[in-house]
Amino acid sequence: MIEIVSKKMSEYYNGQRKRINHFMKVFAYSQMIGKLENLDERTQYILEITALMHDIGIKKSEEKYGSSAGHYQEIEGPQIAKEMLEELNIDQDIIERVCYIIGHHHTYDHIQGMDYQILVEADFLVNLDEGHCDQEAINHAKKNIFKTKAGIQFLEYMY
Repeated sequence: MIEIVSKKMSEYYNGQRKRINHFMKVFAYSQMIGKLENLDERTQYILEITALMHDIGIKKSEEKYGSSAGHYQEIEGPQIAKEMLEELNIDQDIIERVCYIIGHHHTYDHIQGMDYQILVEADFLVNLDEGHCDQEAINHAKKNIFKTKAGIQFLEYMY
């Protein structure tokens, strides 16, 4: 099913290489961190789907608000993800969790659950690189965002 979600997201962002590359990189980091942190199978599955879909709200946010700002993504993303996952006959409890994380993935206080934590860390790893952030931003993220051993190690390997 992960492969089908990946294909659907690539179709959704057809022609937008930057968006597709971004979610694929977040997926790769999420998958590896989740496995290194020994997530159970269900949580890993939720994490991987969420990693592929986390920025699904960007397209509608840009159309509706003229912005891809995180809070707009959190508003618009869950409904789009829900519809896509329902078409794929994903279990409702998994859809609810994926949509919850998508609807909060730019909210960093009160992170609840390893799936949510790892998604945020993976997104940060990719965003820090894509944004060419300075050492101060990297240190701030390490201190305030990263909690998993594997996520911290990837950050340290990179910087």
